[in-house]
Amino acid sequence: MKNKEINVTNSDTFRIGNDIEINRLGFGAMRITGSGIWGPPENKEEVLRVLRALLGLGVNFIDTADSYGPNVSEELIAEALHPYQEGLLIATKGGLTRSGPNQWKPKADPAYLRSALEGSLKRLKVDCIDLYQLHRFDPGVPMEDSLGVLKDAQDEGLIRHIGLSEVNVSQLEKAAKIVKITTVQNMYNLAERRWEDTLNWCESNGVGFIPWYPLSAGNLKSQEKLSEVAERYEASEYQIALAWLLQDSPVMLPIPGTSSLAHLEENVAASKINLHDDDVEILNGLAG
Repeated sequence: MKNKEINVTNSDTFRIGNDIEINRLGFGAMRITGSGIWGPPENKEEVLRVLRALLGLGVNFIDTADSYGPNVSEELIAEALHPYQEGLLIATKGGLTRSGPNQWKPKADPAYLRSALEGSLKRLKVDCIDLYQLHRFDPGVPMEDSLGVLKDAQDEGLIRHIGLSEVNVSQLEKAAKIVKITTVQNMYNLAERRWEDTLNWCESNGVGFIPWYPLSAGNLKSQEKLSEVAERYEASEYQIALAWLLQDSPVMLPIPGTSSLAHLEENVAASKINLHDDDVEILNGLAG
């Protein structure tokens, strides 16, 4: 399939905060860093090619975080794409610190979050971040304090919209009384659906749901069923998992990531797959 024939406009659109329209298959920029989401990528030039190919493939939503690298992902996005094309939404996150590969620790006190936000603004070379997400609530910091500093930054014009990550319905309802929540980013895939109630809340409130870790087939039997479905569409299992996410909910905003241009094109091609009802039912039954 030629590049010009691959485009995520097949995936329909969603409005972030009812004012920023994006195509529903985005790009997660975690994997453009080094091993363990630490340091620079092994092949920087390939990563830059991937990032520069996004808009031509119709991908106008990029999700990153200051902790990816740390800082590396945001810096690469700016190097590849700044000045940004109109219509491109770059979302980032703050609230996790890094001490080494695959090590993550919540830190969401107001002073730290303010510093993290200012760092992201500088690295991304923007005056305002269209979607800033709290990466995690910090158990040592009241929710009101963490969200309060983001609300202040929003009032200053440094943040356009606010999102949360790894939150349940109770937390969402409490947070929504403090700030307007525009997106939620939780782990969700074929096998892992413990955040189903959160997804339902997002649907009821017009909030975008950004699933991370999109492919997990669970046990061997589930893997076999997924493989059978993939064969029927002459597609990869990963493509079927993405197609299922897109059909699962109109507020679903998958963000598959990669550091390979060939893999990026494969992901984007998943937006063309229209799963039959019988196959959707089979895939729905794969939840653990």
